[in-house]
Amino acid sequence: MKILGAILAGGKSTRFGSDKAAAVLNNLPLIENVANALRNQVDELIVCGREWPNMRCITDRPVGDKGPLGGLNAALHFARDGGFDYVFSVGCDVLPIPQMPKMTDPNMACFVEDHFLFGLWPASLAPELDWHLEQQTNYSMRHWIETIGARPLPSQTTYFNINRPSDLIYAADKLAKHS
Repeated sequence: MKILGAILAGGKSTRFGSDKAAAVLNNLPLIENVANALRNQVDELIVCGREWPNMRCITDRPVGDKGPLGGLNAALHFARDGGFDYVFSVGCDVLPIPQMPKMTDPNMACFVEDHFLFGLWPASLAPELDWHLEQQTNYSMRHWIETIGARPLPSQTTYFNINRPSDLIYAADKLAKHS
């Protein structure tokens, strides 16, 4: 089974007030913390929706402004065209990164309950997500998950979703105490 890791990073960081992917946590930009945690779980790693130094980056598909689904769609197509079986998606702003779910049904997508960007998606879903994005005006991950019947997996840990500078300070404090 060949897995592509995809960091979904095309957001505008509106609530954060600056580029949150570049915000420093543990002496590294947030996106690099995420990449370091994901690398050992996947065969290859990409960043979707933005450029980042020393990482392979792809643009959202079909265009930007589709939210995380634009990044996931780009990753699914990259995976399918590159011979990957699955995409393991994560946001650039949530830590820690969970262990990749174990698949019991090779055709079933799954996601971490309450953290919809953490998911394992069969690459074969690429055409279905194309169709979904063409037919819908609701670009939420929740709607996509409901549409395809993805399986929720229980959350195994406390995740820190960093949307505001205060979230970064809180996460840094909590992660330091658990190290």
